[in-house]
Amino acid sequence: MQWRTLIILMIGYVCYYFLRKNFSAAIPAMEATLGFSKVQLGLFLTLNGIVYGLSRMVNGLLADRYSKRLLMGTGLLLSCVINLAICFSPSLNGLFHLLDGEGKATLGLVYLIGSLWVLNGYVHGMGYPPCSSLMAHWFRPSELATKQSIWNASHSIGAGAVIALCGWLLSRFGYGAWNLCFIVPAVISFAGSILLFTTLRDDPSAYGLPPVEEFERESVAGDRDEVHSAESVSSDTEGQLTGEHYKKFITQMVFRNPVIWGISVSNFCVYVIRFTILEWGTSFLTQYKGLDIALAASIVAASELIGGVLGTIASGWLTDRFFQSKTLRTSALFILGATLSFAGFWLVPLGAPWIWSAILIVASAFFIYGPQALLGISCSQYATKRAAGSANGVCGIFGYAATVISGIGFGWLAERPGMGWNAVFIVAIAFGFIGAAILFSYWKAPANGYEKARQFLQK
Repeated sequence: MQWRTLIILMIGYVCYYFLRKNFSAAIPAMEATLGFSKVQLGLFLTLNGIVYGLSRMVNGLLADRYSKRLLMGTGLLLSCVINLAICFSPSLNGLFHLLDGEGKATLGLVYLIGSLWVLNGYVHGMGYPPCSSLMAHWFRPSELATKQSIWNASHSIGAGAVIALCGWLLSRFGYGAWNLCFIVPAVISFAGSILLFTTLRDDPSAYGLPPVEEFERESVAGDRDEVHSAESVSSDTEGQLTGEHYKKFITQMVFRNPVIWGISVSNFCVYVIRFTILEWGTSFLTQYKGLDIALAASIVAASELIGGVLGTIASGWLTDRFFQSKTLRTSALFILGATLSFAGFWLVPLGAPWIWSAILIVASAFFIYGPQALLGISCSQYATKRAAGSANGVCGIFGYAATVISGIGFGWLAERPGMGWNAVFIVAIAFGFIGAAILFSYWKAPANGYEKARQFLQK
């Protein structure tokens, strides 16, 4: 039942990404067909990301109190409706003045599609919190990091698959068929929402099974004994926190914890590079490197399906195998690798064979998905389980605040005379080096914050 739950969650979150990254794949077509500017499209991406980050915090509270199955399924179903509304929005031109005489978008259509995409950001915040909560309910703490790394691959699978799908649709039917990038994923994801409603269960008790904590009492061989004992003791002690003492604990372990703030700022830098590739990849590969839309979409899809999936799994394995579960060390090396790979992509001459650009973009994704997966786990480790939700909330806000840079910021830079895509690449690479420097400064930090929590509780 654990594996069944994991697979259902992966399918569900892949469908969420079908209705989230389809917009990025449709950007070149919407520019050409509707006349949207990069600044307008970048603004949509920025507002969507900010609202999504806030929604994750709000729906995190709801996921702890109400049915996670209903929350996740409802969010996916609402996103299907929103994507269908975007698809058919130009057909409302008869009622509202949405298109001009040349068939280009008026400000009315810009505001309509932009508002719908921002609303889509909120309903997508109903997807991640139920997943993280369900994983904790279904998997023991000693296996959660490994299983959650497997689940995290759904990000790359969903993004890569929908970009490849949309690239094929636009190549086959032309840029005028941009609306297919919204209706086809919506139809597929509707089936995914039905799967969530009918097969997902909130915890093992729904099948008459005991809670996973009972299995955690079984002995664990190797060096993990000491880690699990420390976590068990700290969890029992933290469970006694109430009222004002609990607030002080959260303040100490999260808001006054320099490691949490360092992780959060570096997460901002990670997401700048991640979103630059994911949101603008098809655009700069066609407009800067001169590739056709089908090839550009295939490269971005490969960066997710090959680079992202392998990078996520490899980072988790390397952390446990070589770095004694010190996630910040692996994250530091991986973000440095992502930055150097992206710099290499930028420096490849424009006349060079496209395969070099493809290899370096895939390598960038391979390395960037390491910290993307590990920094959330780092927050849980350094804030301890008792404050993990608050710490991940702070880290998530920083991550999706990066859309201010990668969205409207890069859209504005790409359109400025004398700047263009070169300026975008320089800024993204600079943020990559900043993120790596921050994480390297914590190289000697302990693997978690349980000793710090114990000292606080003894005061």
